[in-house]
Amino acid sequence: MMKKLILLITLLLPVSSLANECKQVNFGMVGWTDVQATTATATTLLEYLGYQVNSTELSVPQVYDKLSKGELDVFLGNWMPTMEPIIQPYRQNKSVEVLGANLSGAKYTLAVPSYVYDAGVQSFADIARFKDKFQHKLYGIEKGNDGNALLLDMIAKNDFALGNFSLVELPERLMLYQVKRHIRDGEWIAFLAWAPHPMNENHDIRYLDGGDKYFGPDLGGSTVYTNTRADFRRDCPNVARLLDNLKFSLSMEGEVMHMMLSEFIPGDRAVRDWMFRNPEVVSQWLQGVTNQQGEAVNATELAAQMKLTFAN
Repeated sequence: MMKKLILLITLLLPVSSLANECKQVNFGMVGWTDVQATTATATTLLEYLGYQVNSTELSVPQVYDKLSKGELDVFLGNWMPTMEPIIQPYRQNKSVEVLGANLSGAKYTLAVPSYVYDAGVQSFADIARFKDKFQHKLYGIEKGNDGNALLLDMIAKNDFALGNFSLVELPERLMLYQVKRHIRDGEWIAFLAWAPHPMNENHDIRYLDGGDKYFGPDLGGSTVYTNTRADFRRDCPNVARLLDNLKFSLSMEGEVMHMMLSEFIPGDRAVRDWMFRNPEVVSQWLQGVTNQQGEAVNATELAAQMKLTFAN
């Protein structure tokens, strides 16, 4: 009788419980170099652990729509507080879960070249006074981005007297090209900027004060969180443990992004090189994590493998 009961319970268990782990992880990704870098890091680790990994690049609203429908599993780019209006409905209906922070000390707000800052544009309230020099334009990144939505709201409400401004929406690389071109020619530009990002080292720029209502205090001080679809921790406990451990630093992301943008190294090779040089961090990331078959993993062996694969 007891054997029959055990068999019945076993048959009723979800397939994920029988396997004790999912086999494939689907990441949502946006076209920002920092999220590409962190997603490449997670992907490299998971593939080493024996998982199949897919990454799909979408807009921010599309990522959350697919997370809520269970079509994606993980998103590493939940920048807060600027994404609060986007994530709030999904968090409220419990279709998207927040695992925890993966980066602290970031920032995200409008910036200008230092010569523009020195000429008198030091806050959001200063922009409209020089509207002709800015040609009535603010520069954002890709359509659907949370920062763009905030700027469009600002324009619609005529906050800071910006009602007659327009927003130029461009992919990150094209927006940064516009920043580079304007600075080269000594022209004026106000644009979305964030840290960590090599733009802060490549260009002499200053972040603007006064945007707390939209971008938060401390010049857009931000924390980046890991989001998952509902029940992901239940379905993929080992992967969730790895994601809990994935705490990035400003310097780590900055190094990897520099390799990607300035040295034109593909993201997967850049993160493998960084992991080879920082095995102690890899060891922390893998604390309490097994491979997909439930076996213990060795961070030293992983670091050595990273070096070999980087060379190829």
